Amino acid sequence: MESVGEQMIERTVQDSIKESLLKAISYDEYRALVAQLAKEGKSTGPEQTEALANYTQLNDRRMRRWDKTLKFDAAVSDKIASVKKKMTWLVLTESWCGDASPALPVFHKIAALNDAISLKIVLRDENIELMNHFLTNGGMSIPKLIAFDENYEVFADWGPRSKAATKLVEDYKAAHGKLTPEFKESLQMWYNKDKGQSILKDIFEEVLALSL
Repeated sequence: MESVGEQMIERTVQDSIKESLLKAISYDEYRALVAQLAKEGKSTGPEQTEALANYTQLNDRRMRRWDKTLKFDAAVSDKIASVKKKMTWLVLTESWCGDASPALPVFHKIAALNDAISLKIVLRDENIELMNHFLTNGGMSIPKLIAFDENYEVFADWGPRSKAATKLVEDYKAAHGKLTPEFKESLQMWYNKDKGQSILKDIFEEVLALSL
């Protein structure tokens, strides 16, 4: 007689990706969703609180600004356009995530420069199985970008922050024990000054470099 374990079909990363892709939306659809939720005073996810609604409204304004002001120089744009390998970037996020507001516009601008890169977005809390394959220090930190090829083989992942931003966060935690609202605001100011360049640098080194 087979045990329960032997009867169960193992769920692979590829299985989770394929299932999540059925629920995936484009960047434009995600932006429209966040904008509508901000207007209604709501957020994505099962939990609806005033704080999450406020973060959603804040992120909607931030992404609108990033979409208008984010720029890459010509050399960077040419390098992005030179990537030949077809790939999909599947991003786990939620409307209230402060680290997603600077990152997603960078992903979108990169993908817009090369038809070989397909950007898809899913909500973390609707895709827990996939999220559990890509934990950060045991936590479901977002945004998380998962890069895979035409055979659904994952060759890279990134998130939730750039290396430079992660160092700021870790240094603050080491000194103060936890992240405060004041630090989170200062981190957003740092993102604004950085202009997406640390995220872009990481994506080149950790994702695109594997395709050039």
